[in-house]
Amino acid sequence: MTRKGRRLVLIGVAGVVLSAAAALVLTALNDTIVFFNGPTEIVQNPPEPGKRLRLGGLVEPGSVNRQGPDVRFEVTDGNNKIIVAYAGLLPDLFREGQGVVAEGSLATDGTFRADHVLAKHDENYMPKEVADTLKQQGHWKSDVR
Repeated sequence: MTRKGRRLVLIGVAGVVLSAAAALVLTALNDTIVFFNGPTEIVQNPPEPGKRLRLGGLVEPGSVNRQGPDVRFEVTDGNNKIIVAYAGLLPDLFREGQGVVAEGSLATDGTFRADHVLAKHDENYMPKEVADTLKQQGHWKSDVR
């Protein structure tokens, strides 16, 4: 085999090894990737129960119900609402009418079981998908991202 042939074989083998390594990394990360959804997306295309995802929108005024460490509230994007159940301490900035991102999974009864809740104090820090949905619904208060 000539030098040129050996080089081509070496480059081909290196490409196969790098492709295999990338495939292994992406497969390993697949379980830890959490996608963001709004209430309308979840209602229209419900994920399978137990799949981890992020739910974002505004806390519906008058929907917060506290019973000890357990809290239930509704998250809305103007079109649809999802009931969120959370056990634990809420962030200091959590309040009705504010933006919120909850991470967890959808239960079989349609309730979103959150294990993390992030409160946003300003629309400037809201995820782009939530901001775009709120702009489409006319709930966006300013044109700043």
